[in-house]
Amino acid sequence: MPTSPRASWSRSPTASKPCRTARIYIEPVNAPFLAAGGSGNDFRAGIARAIAQGWLWRHESGTYVKFTDSGAALFG
Repeated sequence: MPTSPRASWSRSPTASKPCRTARIYIEPVNAPFLAAGGSGNDFRAGIARAIAQGWLWRHESGTYVKFTDSGAALFG
């Protein structure tokens, strides 16, 4: 099982593809994670860790996240 959000997203290139506003919607990321055997709790913990590390920013609705500058630098 992936140990970081980056590891799980790298398995599904379309899951982390942002739309024009750089939003990454949770469902397209969550579905492949769950299909690969991850649990909802693991997914939530991964998102929470990425936010705590300053890699992601989550909208108050919880429906999408955006990479922060430091999060985008991980892929750069």
